Amino acid sequence: MKFHIIGSGKIKEKYLTAGIDEFLKRLKPYGQVQITEIGEERMTDNPSAAEKKQILDKEGERLLKNVRPGSYLFVLDVQGDLISSEELAQAFEDLSLHGCSEFTFLIGGPFGLSDEVRRKADRCISFGRITLTHQMIRMILTEQIYRAVKIMRHEPYHL
Repeated sequence: MKFHIIGSGKIKEKYLTAGIDEFLKRLKPYGQVQITEIGEERMTDNPSAAEKKQILDKEGERLLKNVRPGSYLFVLDVQGDLISSEELAQAFEDLSLHGCSEFTFLIGGPFGLSDEVRRKADRCISFGRITLTHQMIRMILTEQIYRAVKIMRHEPYHL
């Protein structure tokens, strides 16, 4: 299996990079994971609605440009379908049985995702209705991918 996480902005907090690195290390025996960071758009201190839309559109273009053809596209969005760890594992398993071996996850920036990104998604998912920083969701996503793989393989999560 191949997993590709594409996110807006660079993670600067050491505790988040440490968490991501830990789950990437745990995932190594199960498949390849690639993380691509795209630059955030510059903005004023108090951007207008038009500026926010322009930022969303530009970031959306850059996010989508990094999606490989044939990859199943999950978009993480607070308004997406609520999904449990077990449901994510089942999605990986079902898609794998139908020949899909690569899964891409898009994470937007501070304003979320453009309508175009949502339209291109194979599936919009959410890990809850709370708002999390786009940096934090990357760590949570790597943990959830690891958990889903362990569930698929019927292996214990806690070692």
